[in-house]
Amino acid sequence: MPENQSDTPDTPDTPDTPGTAAATGIATLEDLRRHLQWAIELEHSTLPPYLTALYSLDAERNADAAQLIGGVFVEEMIHLALAANLLNAVGGRPVLDAPHLLPAHPRTMPHADPSIELSLLPFGEAALAMFLRLEQPARPGDPAEGDRYETIGQFYDAIEEGLRRLCDELGEAAVFTGDPARQVAGGPFVHTAGHLAPVTDLRSALAALEEIVEQGEGAARADVWDGDQDLFHPGTKAVSHYYRFQELALGRRYQPGDTPATGPTGEKVTVDPAGTRPVRPDQLGGPPRGQRDPYRARSVQPDVLQDASDAGAGVQRQPGDAGHVGRHDVRAQGAGTGPDGPPGRRRPGSRADLRVCRARGPGLVSRRAALRCP
Repeated sequence: MPENQSDTPDTPDTPDTPGTAAATGIATLEDLRRHLQWAIELEHSTLPPYLTALYSLDAERNADAAQLIGGVFVEEMIHLALAANLLNAVGGRPVLDAPHLLPAHPRTMPHADPSIELSLLPFGEAALAMFLRLEQPARPGDPAEGDRYETIGQFYDAIEEGLRRLCDELGEAAVFTGDPARQVAGGPFVHTAGHLAPVTDLRSALAALEEIVEQGEGAARADVWDGDQDLFHPGTKAVSHYYRFQELALGRRYQPGDTPATGPTGEKVTVDPAGTRPVRPDQLGGPPRGQRDPYRARSVQPDVLQDASDAGAGVQRQPGDAGHVGRHDVRAQGAGTGPDGPPGRRRPGSRADLRVCRARGPGLVSRRAALRCP
């Protein structure tokens, strides 16, 4: 029995009691929707640091690091999509194209304790230390925290507790009012055995939350494994994010029988500190100094984020159309409207246009510039 806890009958909830609406910040459906939007922003905020470290690696000299970080990055995108499914399921609408989702770095994780700071760093000791803090597991018994959370797991605990309470109070049917057509499913994936499944009721919502937390922290917060199979090492389970970064920091893989207390005792993980490309910390966009930029990413970025926001909201599109997050390919928009696509879309006419098209490939490059590449 925990210290200071007696066997007296339960007392009514108070604002200080862990698990109450006051403790989690989730007392209404609007509170729940707001926190699920925060979950989307949380998952979105992890992508630039992971992608920066991944792009800084020479994959031939650092194959192990590229594989591990690449897998984490893909799973974070799955987590973002699961958070969007959760928000859609309870009648909300995911937002991914708001200006506050693109702050300057360094920055703190959205609504987290200030100790969780995110920077854009090349792969190395500083980046690994940041990733380990970001994915740090909650300790058994740590309270749910709906705001200023110390670990991601505690934040998702708050969402789970709020969701269960609202279902008890209002009934499941009153909570899950979203249109099932706005759910997104996907897989199998190349880099992970993780699942992207629709959310339509409490059971599937809890499964989505479990998928997110276990991939980050490990099963039951007492295990290094996340419950999925390791696609790169057949016959073994996948290691959760926190412990994958420990593998890189300590230079060995976890093997069956290893625990958080033993640390990894398996085969060596090869890391070549010199096998990284130079990256200016916390810089976004633009080529290295002294080089011209043949493609201005800012001109397409709002379009990509709008497409991602539409996809997260379950906007139905045809194959090849915008909304396939990670590929800005909208060739289907011009189908049946003539050789140049829809009215107002121009084909490349200048050398600069041709350079952009060579860099981006076919499709609509920018709505703002109205440039369509063949």
